Amino acid sequence: MTKPIVFFGELLIRLSAPSNELLMQSSSLNLHVGGAEANVAIGLANLGYECRMVSVVPDNALGRGAVSAVLKHGVDCSGVAKVSGRMGLYFLAVGAGLRASEIVYDRAGSSFAQARADDFDWDTHLAGAGLLHLSGITPALGMQSSEAALAAAQAAKRLGVPISFDGNYRAMLWEAWDSDPRAVLSKLIGMTDILFGNHSDLSLVLGKNFLGEGAERRREAAEAGLAAFPGLKLIASTARRTVSADYHRIAARVDLRDSGHQTDEIDVSGIVDRIGAGDAFAAGVLHAHLGGGDAKAMAQTGLALACLKHSLPGDASLFQQVDIDAFNKGGLDVRR
Repeated sequence: MTKPIVFFGELLIRLSAPSNELLMQSSSLNLHVGGAEANVAIGLANLGYECRMVSVVPDNALGRGAVSAVLKHGVDCSGVAKVSGRMGLYFLAVGAGLRASEIVYDRAGSSFAQARADDFDWDTHLAGAGLLHLSGITPALGMQSSEAALAAAQAAKRLGVPISFDGNYRAMLWEAWDSDPRAVLSKLIGMTDILFGNHSDLSLVLGKNFLGEGAERRREAAEAGLAAFPGLKLIASTARRTVSADYHRIAARVDLRDSGHQTDEIDVSGIVDRIGAGDAFAAGVLHAHLGGGDAKAMAQTGLALACLKHSLPGDASLFQQVDIDAFNKGGLDVRR
């Protein structure tokens, strides 16, 4: 794809307890920069795509440092405004064995969350763009962020720019204000071409339960979603079974209107960091989709990047096509 891909969302700083410690167990924390949309941008930039980030950060050392961290991966950050305010943060204690990982958000009232819809010049940001990528985290942050996400999608539709949307439902964020997630997400999905979401996400927006198990339930949910939202071209999702904090079994699925493909499960053991695996999956699916791949290619490429991400500290996938090829060939001996 020669046209740039535009990403709209909040840049975050993550502070993680070292190794598998609890938060505040020791006096040090590891720092990473991420954010759902930025993670996809970084993943695709490492695969050779021209990516533009649109966001707002505070004009201080934290905001400038976050922008620098994204810039170094080749993402254009000229659309990131620097204003007064505070940086969005979150804290992570990585689980182990039978102890799950835990996240504590500290992002209320951030510079991004305080931005208004009319603070963004979408005619400029989307000029020449081939795709706009959004996630459900942005509208979950509050009324102003919800209006900003809807304005971005509406501008993309007006300008004929396709939309990729990751549901990324975060109950804690939606429940922190007087929100109506079903209504907002339905509006956004109604303008979307590519949806990342599983049967639970579709159940929320459609107000119906999907019975059955496994691939059959996912296909039923996808068919219902494709019927309810005529503009949708494909729906992609993962299925994760958690054996322990550092051992998961993951499969991927892509549904088109007339076909679909679900991969076999892959055992992912020795997990280093699972944060951002869904964003890596989105990057992989988009990579295959933009390259003309079918449902099978999209599912397999998305799964490859998602599995690889579990081996890497930090929020974003930093892998290239050669890494995807090596993963698909199998074999875990040293590459020399």
